[in-house]
Amino acid sequence: MIAGIVGLGLIGGSFAKAYSEAGHTVLAHDTDRSILQFAMVSGTVSGELTMETAAECDIILIAVNPEPARRYLQEMAPFFGAKPVVIDCCGTKRSICALGFQLAQEHHFTYIGGHPMAGIHQSGFKYATPTMFKGAPMVIVPPTFDDITLLDRVKTLLAPARFGRISVTTADSHDEIIAFTSQMAHVVSNAFIKSPTASKRKGFSAGSYRDLTRVAWLNSPMWAQLFLENKDYMLSELDTFIAALQQYREAISQDDLEQLTTLLEDGKKRKEEVDGR
Repeated sequence: MIAGIVGLGLIGGSFAKAYSEAGHTVLAHDTDRSILQFAMVSGTVSGELTMETAAECDIILIAVNPEPARRYLQEMAPFFGAKPVVIDCCGTKRSICALGFQLAQEHHFTYIGGHPMAGIHQSGFKYATPTMFKGAPMVIVPPTFDDITLLDRVKTLLAPARFGRISVTTADSHDEIIAFTSQMAHVVSNAFIKSPTASKRKGFSAGSYRDLTRVAWLNSPMWAQLFLENKDYMLSELDTFIAALQQYREAISQDDLEQLTTLLEDGKKRKEEVDGR
């Protein structure tokens, strides 16, 4: 198999290392020539992904932020050809999928939206690992849901990454859910750590602090772009969260033990409903 990787950051680099370790040929493109050269010298990447070599690939994974991903699709659409399955790895799907499906139809190549649900707080090729996606979920957005042959082909092409599960959804459903499961978690964590009390935490914190603040350490330019790409669903989730917080604040300010207990019980029950005990 020949895998083309666009962007050798944490995600793209991990894909490159996973495919290379599995014995496949990896061609790559990165705007930072020094990173591309290092990846080639290290043996992870065999050659450069170009307009001439793109059509040789079996799969092309676009692992850059939404705006450069859209530019790459527009520039390369005439050169992909019929062989590769082109999958973007952006954290939001509506805008990139709308463009990808349109370009694929115009230029007769195969495009699928994708979102690998894995990562760490560090960024860059040096932190990429061949096991980054092992056991992790991969969400895909196909152009149609009844092309079983294409879905089977995608699963085979993604096998070297060793995802634990591949979920199929629409771009709109993805963005609605991801606003809650991922984007809101980063906003809440990032806002929570801004308390002045955080500097006094040593000796007073355990698992709850660690778990809540883990994703406060993030790639700020990337996440800011993703939040704005998903503005409507983010604002809806923020409004819901702020309204819930206000209920807790009012109960505490009014010394309303009964209401506060009810709110906490409601949250506990909701957690059991969605995740089990």
